[in-house]
Amino acid sequence: MIDSTAHPTAEMIYAKLSPQFPHMSVATVYNNLRLLVDLNLVEEMSSNDAATHFDFPIEPHYHAICTNCGKIFDFTYPGVTDVEAVAAKETGFKVSGHHLEVYGICPDCQVKLGMKPAKQHTK
Repeated sequence: MIDSTAHPTAEMIYAKLSPQFPHMSVATVYNNLRLLVDLNLVEEMSSNDAATHFDFPIEPHYHAICTNCGKIFDFTYPGVTDVEAVAAKETGFKVSGHHLEVYGICPDCQVKLGMKPAKQHTK
């Protein structure tokens, strides 16, 4: 999960690990994910596909979520680390974190739906 940008569900993790650990149950995966979330090592995310997804936040990033298929994409914005400092300065909060998601139709779904593709900027 650390090197994946797929934002897997517990079921996806179980399917990937079960060939190596045939006696492991899906409950074991859920229990371990719950522990990792409680330790703030993994983030729990909801998507419009009604499944709970998980993310290992190596670097600060945001998420773009497709409202058609539910895929979750990572993206960075240059000011991602500045958001908390600005919020603290303007509100007086001792900020402990923040969360931002954008929603839309992913490139694959745009093609499937016969939509004109959105322009994508390259870095």
